Amino acid sequence: MDYHQTNKQAWEEAFDHRHEGWCDDLPARLKTDELPYMNPMLRDALKGLDLEGKTIAQFCCNNGRELLSAMQLKAKAGYGFDIAENMIAFANGVAETAGLPCTFTACDIMAIGKEYNERFDLVMFTIGAITWFEDLAALFRVAARCLKPGGVLLINDYHPFVGMLPIPGEEQYDENDLQHIAYSYFRKEPWFEQNGAGYMAAHENSHTFTSFSHTMADIINAAVAAGLRIAELREYDADVGIADAYNGKGLPLSFTLLAGK
Repeated sequence: MDYHQTNKQAWEEAFDHRHEGWCDDLPARLKTDELPYMNPMLRDALKGLDLEGKTIAQFCCNNGRELLSAMQLKAKAGYGFDIAENMIAFANGVAETAGLPCTFTACDIMAIGKEYNERFDLVMFTIGAITWFEDLAALFRVAARCLKPGGVLLINDYHPFVGMLPIPGEEQYDENDLQHIAYSYFRKEPWFEQNGAGYMAAHENSHTFTSFSHTMADIINAAVAAGLRIAELREYDADVGIADAYNGKGLPLSFTLLAGK
């Protein structure tokens, strides 16, 4: 399935139609807030790593807000990669305005060049990133080759269990039955959406987003197959953007994973 190009079109369209003012305060917040635009789990994971003087990267970096924020932890240099050219242009503009040593590159993550082999002390994927890739083993091989020996892969994302839950607005969602399971944990069919990436921009009949469900076993096994050693897995019942209705109800909603090279 050649879905990368249509996802690129969808992401660029969503950013062009982003909510008025969305992330316009990023340069100011980088100066006044501690690790802005991050959930508490990601903040804790990053603060638990010694990033001073290190070279760090974010794959699927969106408009750069998380990588730029992570530079507060005294990293030497940051590199962001994303398929959406307009998001990358925005990120480079913010980096220049804020005077931060970050470089952002527009590219297909699967085609990151060999010049980045063994370049980074940290590679991170954040909320919603790995769902855009059907073959996690191939994705993590790219991350692994870009890590220095001793480097760390960090993933902070929705828990795979979330893919079983109906979200508000869907026909199967029932606010009085939050234990209701709507979808298979082992779903193999891709998801198709045309809602414009609602957190950033909501408009009907957008270009099609294609995404994929992955089990926790898929994620762990793909990391191991890429030659990485699982160092830590933490699971939380904290919502990270899917539906506040499920927050704190004892369901696994998010996770962080650290794996070393």
